[in-house]
Amino acid sequence: MASYIEGALIKDERVMYIGHISLWSLSHLLFLGLLTLPLFGLGLVLWLMAYIQYKTTELAITNKRVIAKFGFISRKTIELNIARVESIQVNQGVAGRIFNFGTLVISGAGNPQAPIPGISDPMSFRRAFMEAQDSAADAKA
Repeated sequence: MASYIEGALIKDERVMYIGHISLWSLSHLLFLGLLTLPLFGLGLVLWLMAYIQYKTTELAITNKRVIAKFGFISRKTIELNIARVESIQVNQGVAGRIFNFGTLVISGAGNPQAPIPGISDPMSFRRAFMEAQDSAADAKA
């Protein structure tokens, strides 16, 4: 089965950076799963929830847009044209700084805010986005 991102690419669009959700952002589910494992397998359900969230979250920067997809049965997508993005913020708490994960908040024209939570290495994602935005601007000039 092809990924959502591969299926969403348009003509002349190529993936420049793939982001991932951090396992640290799922640590609450993993820890609760460990604690509740003896309770009739409730821990396995929590671990399954964490696994599904990890496997069904897709993040990418292409030469034309930012794409984020969340969910398995119900799906939420964020797709922003690179030229329409006005700012990108990185929010990291203390645990996020220590374990290198955080939330990206992308603000664009017509879309006030598009948060992407729990991303691993958000500063690299932001840097790749800025490089893609510069490349897109240079291609138009």
